[in-house]
Amino acid sequence: MIRDHFRILAVDLAEGKGKVVTLEGRDTEVGGSGLAAVLFNKYGHVGKPWDHPDQPLIFTIGPLTGYFPLMSKTVCSFKSPYHDQYAESHAGGRSALALRFADLDGLVIVGKAKQPSCVLVGSRHLEVKDVHYMWGMEVDKAGKLLRRASSGSGHRSIMRIGPAGEHRSAMACINVDTYRHFGRLGGGGVMGAKNLKGIVVEGDGVFDLPKGKAYAELFEEVYKQLTTTDMMDKYHNLGTPVNVAVLNGLKALPCRNLQQTSDPNIEGITGERFADDALLRNTACSGCPVGCIHVGYVREKFMEPNQYLYRQVSYDHEPIFATGSMLGITDAFKTLGLMDAVEKMGLDVMSAGVALAWATEALEKGVISEHETLVPLAFGDAEGYREAIRYLGLAANDFYQLLAQGTMKAAEYYGGEDFACVLGQEMGGYATGEVFFASQSLGFRHSHLDSGGYSYDQKHTDRNLQGAVDFLVNDEQGRVFLTSMVSCLFAREVYKEELLGDCLKSLGYASLAENMQAVSHHIQKLRWETRLATGFNPAAVKIPMRFTEVTTWKGQVDGEFLDALKGEYAKRIIELGRKDEEDKA
Repeated sequence: MIRDHFRILAVDLAEGKGKVVTLEGRDTEVGGSGLAAVLFNKYGHVGKPWDHPDQPLIFTIGPLTGYFPLMSKTVCSFKSPYHDQYAESHAGGRSALALRFADLDGLVIVGKAKQPSCVLVGSRHLEVKDVHYMWGMEVDKAGKLLRRASSGSGHRSIMRIGPAGEHRSAMACINVDTYRHFGRLGGGGVMGAKNLKGIVVEGDGVFDLPKGKAYAELFEEVYKQLTTTDMMDKYHNLGTPVNVAVLNGLKALPCRNLQQTSDPNIEGITGERFADDALLRNTACSGCPVGCIHVGYVREKFMEPNQYLYRQVSYDHEPIFATGSMLGITDAFKTLGLMDAVEKMGLDVMSAGVALAWATEALEKGVISEHETLVPLAFGDAEGYREAIRYLGLAANDFYQLLAQGTMKAAEYYGGEDFACVLGQEMGGYATGEVFFASQSLGFRHSHLDSGGYSYDQKHTDRNLQGAVDFLVNDEQGRVFLTSMVSCLFAREVYKEELLGDCLKSLGYASLAENMQAVSHHIQKLRWETRLATGFNPAAVKIPMRFTEVTTWKGQVDGEFLDALKGEYAKRIIELGRKDEEDKA
């Protein structure tokens, strides 16, 4: 049955209990990103540090989850160990559909468990289970045991952390169903601080679909656009790894800690090479017919001579950039091996790769020594990086413990800030120019997907300050509505405003469908209000010198334009985050 309120399960780990609460706001906060901000304002504590037991870990879905294809993401929000501010991370897998079948719009977890635990949630049950024997386990092993610990199957999602999360790393991710992740800004560290090794959501309930022909016909039309037109083909075929060769050709691919923007040997890690040599299969998030998850393999020697263990590893553009071009690795299987090492530790692959790229250049320049790195790091040396990834995940010494809190924190302590490739957090895999650099450095999630800044750079050769800032603000607003649905952003060319309105109306959300612009602006403001309230100051953000040294197909980055763009974008964000007078009242 379609409902106009939110149904939230609030769990207290210290008590081992939970209760279901209902909240109004479907027509104003929608779900996903909007609902997450509402829940943080209800359960979060602006003045307490990120690892305080009272701080919430929040998971939310949207009104279209389970009803239409590619409405398959979950929003996770928390106060981040990276910057101690409000943050969001998004992931697919089975998490969204599992929450829908568990009859929940959101899950809020507060408190700290007395011993390492996992939370098992279903439509009619909740259990906080002692799993102390899993503490210290790598992600893959923990996943196998959590599957055995839960009775459900089918619409079941298993979220877990590795050693990096247990060490409260700001680079620790939450692994979701093996191949997806709440990757950025340290959600895994939040779970570690709560003594929470895993979360199992068992979608053991049912929900009704709308009766009549209208919904069925609309679903078929959406499905047809997603599967029979060429709009989504690129995601299924080569997938986002197609970007590797394209960006390399444009001199827009970060290489060797962004000392270069192209590599003549890149052919070894292009999407085409992965597809030809390393691809095992495609898979998909629940509720998605596209199948954009590309799974490759790595081969490890087993205990017996001439026997091997084959491990499956998902890959796309960002992991290839982070463990490939950024580290000077141009062999597909070596990059997959590094991705596998990152997965075991439960690290965010982009942050880990960029951090080690900085450490490599710092070592070359004499800023740090092998006393800090414990292993010689050199661009192109995959074996050295494999060891360093383990040290980073385990916070093996003072250097790696600090590096795990963020590359810039290590650079501020040891030196080397100018060549730290940090845009709010470790950069994404695009070096397209000023608009992208400003976009990621100031964007809400410090993500390449906060807006299409990378695309704007490729389509505009002029330096139109106002036009660029208007684009960033307006594009973010459109994406905020999608992340409140919660849609996979790969489907944004299909789910245009008119189609979204039709989908909402078919489920009975007529008021929401008629006010999408106003609602998306409201949610955009709400998120920025929440972020600024927890300490974010856009005007204080600095972009390291390395980004002004970049040369792309358009020539060298214009430092003055980048600085002006950052300043103007910061002003607009501060305006968005300023509470209106009626809100204050």
